[in-house]
Amino acid sequence: MQPATECHDPLVVGRVNHHSVELSWSSEENAAHLGPLETWTLFTLEGNDPKKQTTVTFYVGYGTKFTVDRLEPNTLYKFRLKTCHLSGEILYGQEISVHTAREPLNGKNLHQAVILNNEEELARILHMNTVDVNIPDQLGFTPLMVATMRGFYRLVDILVQNGADVNKKSSSGKDSLMLACFCGHLDIVQYLRKSGALWMSRDNAGCTALHWAVDGSHLPVIQHMIEDNCQVEVKDSVSGWTPLMRVSAVTGNANVASILLGAGADINVRDRDGKTPLMIAVLNNHEDLVKLLLENGADRHVKNEFGFTAKEMAKAFERKSIMQLLEGGSQ
Repeated sequence: MQPATECHDPLVVGRVNHHSVELSWSSEENAAHLGPLETWTLFTLEGNDPKKQTTVTFYVGYGTKFTVDRLEPNTLYKFRLKTCHLSGEILYGQEISVHTAREPLNGKNLHQAVILNNEEELARILHMNTVDVNIPDQLGFTPLMVATMRGFYRLVDILVQNGADVNKKSSSGKDSLMLACFCGHLDIVQYLRKSGALWMSRDNAGCTALHWAVDGSHLPVIQHMIEDNCQVEVKDSVSGWTPLMRVSAVTGNANVASILLGAGADINVRDRDGKTPLMIAVLNNHEDLVKLLLENGADRHVKNEFGFTAKEMAKAFERKSIMQLLEGGSQ
């Protein structure tokens, strides 16, 4: 076998993307299929492995082109061609360098820019127009929803200006306005409303933005919603609870309840089981709220569908302080 010498036929670089490089080279006898296969020139395409810093053989055969795939994005690779002729002569081509492209931008990049509150990166990604601005993450939240929950007003503005749907819903039916109300970001609530978000949109449980606002107990947001003509007396589709009932069941926040009552919430409204806000507050041991409801005219004598009054419920659960409140005006 003759010693290896330099070959003057260069490797030609074709298409390059983030994970592959297309390479070709010339061979008259192979290309023309002259003679039997064993008389053809044998090629070996070698290159480097940047991670392991070793030489790798990517291809051995009689072809004149090969696509090296499964490469790392944004990485420098070096290739050379070894040619073995029938005579035993081995020739090495000149080493070439090829840099793979950056990995294409995707929804993960978009969400990462939002999480990091990176306005410049967010604008760059959206300007390239290669990623859906409404693409959800693994939890079903769009970039706008994430920016809304985190209170990133500037990012909310950038996303909406680039076509983000303010009324798009998550897998549970929540939209950005509901999330802004729950998290208490008044400036974003106002922005979303001006951008077309709707108070009466409902999630999968039939809850509106006001239901979520009272769960968050952010008084300025709730006050603004009422001033903006948000409907106060609306029931969800699961328990038949109004926002006032949600206060009675979840937080027991008397200040929130006071705002709702001042806006005309029905203090004696009934849910699907015939329970009133007073009964629900009793069951959840919200003493301050029970006191507020009684002071505002809650009917302590009304019975649920099973025939129990609020006082009987308090007695059954040994709510002694609440029983005293209920007995105070029972004569």
